Amino acid sequence: MCGIVGLFLKNPALRPSLGRHLSHMLIEMTERGPDSAGIAVYHKPVKGKASKLTLFHADPHFHWREVGGALGEALKAEVDVETKANHVVMTVSAPDEHVRGWLKSHHPEIRIMGYGQLMEVYKDMGLPKQVAERYGLGRMEGTHAIGHTRMATESAVTTEHSHPFTAASDMCLVHNGSLSNHNNLRRWLVHRGHQFETDNDSEVAARYFAHRLGEGASLAEALEAGLKDLDGFYTFTMGTRNGFAVLRDAFACKPAVLAETDDWVAMASEYRSIANLPGADKAVVWAPAPAVVYTWDVQAAA
Repeated sequence: MCGIVGLFLKNPALRPSLGRHLSHMLIEMTERGPDSAGIAVYHKPVKGKASKLTLFHADPHFHWREVGGALGEALKAEVDVETKANHVVMTVSAPDEHVRGWLKSHHPEIRIMGYGQLMEVYKDMGLPKQVAERYGLGRMEGTHAIGHTRMATESAVTTEHSHPFTAASDMCLVHNGSLSNHNNLRRWLVHRGHQFETDNDSEVAARYFAHRLGEGASLAEALEAGLKDLDGFYTFTMGTRNGFAVLRDAFACKPAVLAETDDWVAMASEYRSIANLPGADKAVVWAPAPAVVYTWDVQAAA
């Protein structure tokens, strides 16, 4: 049993409070996932060919500055390192694929939590409140964010098994449910060049959708393809650079609620995560229909 939440802000005036609202939503899902929590926040974009990566190392005293210096020298790029607990946000004046390639070759022990030009991903063990406070979620601004609270029923309580799962630039996914054909899909994706970091079925889903997006599908088209190829019970909430999406399987046995006002769209496993948002009493509230793709676009909302 896990809890998932998502918040998409249509009103730019609310963007300074994105993290504060998502923090409350995440904490309300504590009973559904007290073992670990994770968040992906879309904010502070970098420009041009620059990229930012959220990185993790198990050693709290890891020499991040030295790594950043060596990376900058190798790529002839400017590197900025911002430490947040046992994560760092590394901003580099080079494309993320170049940075990821260098890190994989020189520091394979570093886990890349997220990458792109907009997204930051933090996930860690502990209660949702502890994780939110550890990474300063309440102070973050932005356009949209998703989160996950995990009860580890099928695998160990570890950072790498926590959600969100990232599989492409500025794209990530949180998942409540279980896939029955993830091993076959994993082999299918490996044959197409994808590499995996965990045995989690949610990572398979993330990489599957990334594969479809990489083929040129829109966010909605990628999710619609998933309805044919993914077997099991699931509720997915996805974030991309420009969008936010929700999908339930054809049986829709996993709980999910959507709510929308002129100012925002919110998704949660239970309504109590939505109830305290501003204007929630006037929101249109509904259960996402089975096998129906719901998407919202940042540019369309502007």
